[in-house]
Amino acid sequence: MTTTTPTATAVPAPPEQARPARTRRPRARRSTPLTIAMLAALAYFLLPLCWLLIASTKSTQDLFNTFGLWFSHAPQLLANVKATFTQDDGVFVHWLLNTVLYAGVSAVGAALLATAGGYGFAKFRFRGDRLAFNLVLGAVMIPTTALAIPTYLLFAKAGLVNTPWAVILPSLVNPFGLYLMRIYAADAVPDSLLEAARIDGAGEARIFFRIALRLLGPGLVTVLLFTLVATWNNYFLPLIMLNDPNLYPITVGLARWADQAQNGGAGASSDMLALVVTGSLISIAPLVAAFLLLQRYWQSGLAAGGVKQ
Repeated sequence: MTTTTPTATAVPAPPEQARPARTRRPRARRSTPLTIAMLAALAYFLLPLCWLLIASTKSTQDLFNTFGLWFSHAPQLLANVKATFTQDDGVFVHWLLNTVLYAGVSAVGAALLATAGGYGFAKFRFRGDRLAFNLVLGAVMIPTTALAIPTYLLFAKAGLVNTPWAVILPSLVNPFGLYLMRIYAADAVPDSLLEAARIDGAGEARIFFRIALRLLGPGLVTVLLFTLVATWNNYFLPLIMLNDPNLYPITVGLARWADQAQNGGAGASSDMLALVVTGSLISIAPLVAAFLLLQRYWQSGLAAGGVKQ
């Protein structure tokens, strides 16, 4: 009896998987003119800060007798800082606290008002909304110095001259911040989210404070930083509104010291100019700290505003 053995059938080998083609990363293009331009811009912004830092370590004589971008043989930064805080019975501390009060209250108030106004223009339709927003755009083009004298006359009638409100209340009005928040709120707050909240029975105030304000946080921080810097560096408005030296901000106070250094007025000393330079360095430290603490919110806000959902 013969047995037949089954013939083995050849199993075809599986086809080789096609390897994905490697994508080449585009090489970064380097431009020599652009690099030179960026270095020039960097030097333009950093050289004044470097000069201020170096000049704060010098006496008044060394400010004129040594090279501006290098230290003197006898640096005295700590002595200058101590003299700045003790000059005129420590009036610089009052100026610093006044500036923190004016800039802090104005920045928070202006940011909240601009956020509420921008949200209203972006998400609500009412009669005359376009005309009102065009008026806001027109107000952006008006320089603040042109409104200083009318504002002074108005506050003089109200009896608010030579009070902190004379600096705070005008700083609460920020047309550019309102325009910025209107553009930002149009994309940052979805209409579907607002409709869902209204269907659930939430009121408009609750929707704004519990939902919209969180989404508008990066834009709010941006307006807050802009207003903080503008109010901190404001000189002309406090100059015409305030007469009491104890109410001066840093800008007006340092200008008063500079006048004493040049004219030799009452309370002037031989190192008064060095105190002005040191006071200027101290005055920018809070702004640098504010930007370092809030820059991550600011950067996220700019990125979110640049990408449309």
